[in-house]
Amino acid sequence: MAVQLSGNWLPNFPKIVGGKSPSFYIHESSNSHGSRVEDDWVDLETDLYHWTKTLRPVQWYPGHIAKTEKELKEQLKLMDVVIEVRDGRIPMSTSHPQMDAWLGNKKRILVLNREDMISTADRNAWADYYARQGTKVVFANGQHGMGAMKLGRLAKALAAGVNVKRRAKGLLPRPVRAGIVGYPNVGKSSLINRLLKRRMCPAAPRPGVTRVLKWVRFGNDLELLDSPGIIPMRISDQSSAIKLAICDDIGERSYNFPDVAAILVQMLTKLPSVGIEVLQNRYKIDADGHCGRRFVHKLANHLFNGDDNQAAFRILSDFRKGRFGWIALERPPK
Repeated sequence: MAVQLSGNWLPNFPKIVGGKSPSFYIHESSNSHGSRVEDDWVDLETDLYHWTKTLRPVQWYPGHIAKTEKELKEQLKLMDVVIEVRDGRIPMSTSHPQMDAWLGNKKRILVLNREDMISTADRNAWADYYARQGTKVVFANGQHGMGAMKLGRLAKALAAGVNVKRRAKGLLPRPVRAGIVGYPNVGKSSLINRLLKRRMCPAAPRPGVTRVLKWVRFGNDLELLDSPGIIPMRISDQSSAIKLAICDDIGERSYNFPDVAAILVQMLTKLPSVGIEVLQNRYKIDADGHCGRRFVHKLANHLFNGDDNQAAFRILSDFRKGRFGWIALERPPK
């Protein structure tokens, strides 16, 4: 059931309290300050935890997800390999807490989709992290097809032993079965369509488009299961919930636009590669306070006749379209 965040604005626009002061400043981000940059990311996560404590929880669990989860767990038993797709901007926040338990020892490929929406530094950081973890990871862009063919080859290679065992038992070979799973709107269906080079699965840039499990054939030796997005019944980590809202990986009815946009503003001012100048140059207004809500309201007065919702939507939309640069909102844990 969707729960709205607080929607009424207090007249004096107080700061979002907690953590370090969310003031507008820029961190150094040159190579000679690499450790400083990583410390900045740790500080940002700490601040984000405190900022979200003042908001009502974001929760989103459409009715079809419970049914999907039950069916998916049954289908996973038939899989030779599982392809887990995550949003490359927020790989940790789009990791289902029960996925490891569901998959057990099954062979898995991790796909960080939307590679085109993060920086080279972000990509390298995550590539190094997963290499150290021993996790097979593919960076992809489901919209333009980058990584799709590599993903298909890797899935076949990982499950090659299936037909070796079948032949040993006197059975005919069969196509490799690969299940594609992940949160809503992370690009699962788009990846499948790119693999097939035709539109076999419904896809749109919003969560909740795919509603049923669907098997599709890729050539003669690979079958893919497209599944609706799955998300925990309750999101206990509200920092992750806010990132899901910012990246449009959760239903819009679950959050209040001005609240989420305000936190995004505060995050952007603290990210080493963005800072206050990018916001000021984009909207031609001064960010002269310590509060993201005040910035949203100032933009509302500047462009939208005082409509905070329209101003908030513009900020969120601009982030999603890369108007502030292509940046991740997470870096690997230390």
